[in-house]
Parts: sequence; C-alpha cells; structure tokens
Amino acid sequence: MALNVVIMAAGKGTRMRSARPKVLHTLAGQSLLQHVLQRAAALQPQRTLVITGHEAEQVERHVSATAPEVRCVRQQPQLGTGHAVLQASPALDASAGTTLILNGDVPLIEPATAQALATACGGERLALLTVTLDDPTGYGRIVRSADGTQVQAIVEHKDASEAQRAIREVYTGMMAAPTAALQRWVAALKNDNAQQEYYLTDIVAMAVAEGVPVVAASAADETEVLGVNSPAQLADLERRLQRRQAQALLEAGVRLADPARFDQRGTLACGQDVEIDVNCLFEGTVSLGDGVRVGANCVIRNATIAAGAVIHPFTHIDGDKDGVTVGEGALIGPFARLRPGAVLGREVHIGNFVEVKNSTLANGAKANHLAYLGDATVGERVNYGAGSITANYDGANKHRTVIGADVHVGSNCVLIAPVTLGEGGTIGGGSTISKDTPPGQLTVARARQVSLGGWTRPKKAPKP
Repeated sequence: MALNVVIMAAGKGTRMRSARPKVLHTLAGQSLLQHVLQRAAALQPQRTLVITGHEAEQVERHVSATAPEVRCVRQQPQLGTGHAVLQASPALDASAGTTLILNGDVPLIEPATAQALATACGGERLALLTVTLDDPTGYGRIVRSADGTQVQAIVEHKDASEAQRAIREVYTGMMAAPTAALQRWVAALKNDNAQQEYYLTDIVAMAVAEGVPVVAASAADETEVLGVNSPAQLADLERRLQRRQAQALLEAGVRLADPARFDQRGTLACGQDVEIDVNCLFEGTVSLGDGVRVGANCVIRNATIAAGAVIHPFTHIDGDKDGVTVGEGALIGPFARLRPGAVLGREVHIGNFVEVKNSTLANGAKANHLAYLGDATVGERVNYGAGSITANYDGANKHRTVIGADVHVGSNCVLIAPVTLGEGGTIGGGSTISKDTPPGQLTVARARQVSLGGWTRPKKAPKP
C-alpha cells in the first residue's frame, strides 16, 4: 500500500521549560523525534515529511543528520494542527493513497500499530488511533453515535463540555486519511474556536458530512501512545520504556538483580546466563557473551564482551566510534576505564584505577593497579606494574609503545614512546625508559640512590 507519513514536530513545548525544542529531548539515549522517524521508516513509506516550527533550523539539522532522506516542511507561524498539515499538503505524494499522521512527541508508537492504522484507512476511510485512559486530561475526546458504533467527532479538551470531558476514550493525535480527501479537508478548515486555531480534528465532521466512513483503531498499550509535554512525563516514559526493555531481557533468560535499576539506551545483545547487577547503564551497541557478569554501577557503551568475562563494579567502558573488545574470561575493574580502541585478549586482567585507550593486550596480560596504557601493543602474559604509564603524546603527535611477550614492567615506570621492550625483559621499578630495551634482560633507568648526612629539613620562618 502506497503511504505518506507526516510527523508533527513544530510545537514549542512550553511546559518543558527548556531552550531545547521538545522533540529533541532524549528518551533512552535518542531524541523523541528520532524514535518516531525510526518507527516511520519501518513502514517503508513513499515519502516522509517532518513539520517544523519552533527552533525549526535546529530540528531540521537533527533530521538531516539522523534521517537525510526525510523532507522538512516549516509551519510559520504555528496556528494549530490543521494549519500544520496544510503546510505539508502540497508536498504529499499524490500517488500514495493513504497519509499517516504521527506526532514527534509520541516516541513509542509500535510500527505494527501504525501499520494497522494505515491499513484501517485503506485509502478510503478516515482512521483514528484511540486509547482509553484512566485520566484523559488534555486529550481530545472521541464522541460516538448513540449506539457507539460510529465516530462522530473529536472534541478538544479545552472546548469540551463537562459531559464530554467524562469520556475516557481519547484521540491520540494520530490518524490515517485518504490523501486526496485530506488535502481537500485541511484547505477548508476554519478557526472559529476558543483558541482561534485550525484543528486537524475538525476534519472528522467533514468526513461525516461527506459520508466518508470514520473508524477507530485502538492501541494495544497505553505506553505507546503517551506524549511528552513536561519533564515529569518524559521521566515517566523513560521508566516505562526501561521496564519494558528489562522485561524482555528477563524473558530471554538474563538475570537482572533489580529490573527497576537498569537502563538501556541503545541495543543490548546477551548470551546465556548473563548476570547484571544494579544501576548499570548500557549505551550504543553492546554485546555480552555467555556467562558474562556485570557488577553494580557500571557504564558500558559500544563494546563487545566475550563469554565468561567479569566486569567488576564501577567500571566505565566507552567504545565511542572505535569500540572496545573484551576477550573471554577477562577480569575488568573495579574502577577501571576502557576507552575507544581498547582490545583485550583472553584472560586479560585490568584492575582498579587502570585506564586503557587505543591499545591491544594479548592473552593473559595483566595491569592490575593504578596504571595507564595508551597507544600500546602489549604481548602475552605481560605484567604491567602499578603506577606505570605509557607517555604516548609529545605535545603534537601520538606515538606507540610495543611491549613484547612475558615482559615484566615494575611499578612507577614511564615508557616514553615510541619505544619497544624486548620479549621476556624486565624493567626495574621507577625507571624512565626512552630507548628500546633488549629481550630477556633487566633494564634500569633511574638515578643512583644516595643519602646525605648533615642535611636538615627546611623550617618555616618564625612569625613576626
């Protein structure tokens, strides 16, 4: 079925009390509008239009960056929902028999629900998406015929009588209409109402007058049709979405210590027998292999963690664009930090207050305490001492450190890159290494220890 999708994203969002356009506020790591765009794309429409208005340039830049194939249409000034669709009307694909209208601040509409709404229209009927709410305040009420079979009108909350406000079936702001009829109807809208705005909902009466059937499709879940108008509503929707995601993981066999203290802002793939403790945050694309255990209060972003690895509490893994890879059986943390380009082999140990960036550690390598490895290639079974660092930046360029297999680096060493440590060598504690070291030998680079007799510690001058 040929389909247009129109997404309403022109509103100011006054109740958000923010300089940021409402549709650009984030839910589970993505903007509200981005959620809607992804769901619209799943329907494979002929054309998708986003109606912008408040802070239009900012919203349009976001659309261009996240969905470059989508066209934006401006509504200036904002004179109501009907006026918004009127601005998009000339840009609709006339060959698409159905136009689906979605809201940019209703982010969790399921593609299946949107598809069902478009199907209910079928290019011939006006189809409204409705839901029954315990508290319908703020929503347009669905007014039906006496026998309840026909939709006769939608009455906005501001214009509804007390009797109409008692109706709990509400219009969600989403509809599907025959494209040609929609273009004709929005051109005929009037603003003779309390707000002097052009309401899209007034096309219901026009359809009834023309004998066009008006049907209602019901959303299966209240959460998928809830809009965001305030920080409180955004926070509520965040928790609803996180509970939904946590429930899906539980049903797949993941052990969550407390589903209420879990946050997923991206995609999370888990193998069998994965355990996740409380207050963990997953962002971007994360994969956890069989038997992975993640301790409390960890942040993991864009990372692949192989089977049997243990991520101890308070570890921060941020792969950014380059990603992070943790090998089988590795032990990470607590209080460790893995940055972009960290690639760890099997049974690597990264301990407390160790930072790794753009470095490869081969199987069995260990850096257990208070260390930094940046732009380094570390061989198998290397033991990297506490307090040691790779000095990889000369003030202008980054340089690489290569540490051969079975090297032992003592505590508090500085490895000034570019430098290579030969296999099986030992670096004495406190050494500053600026030249390549031979394999199998002890290398020490530090001043000889001396003790000075007769030396006295400086004293503070007496106060006048």
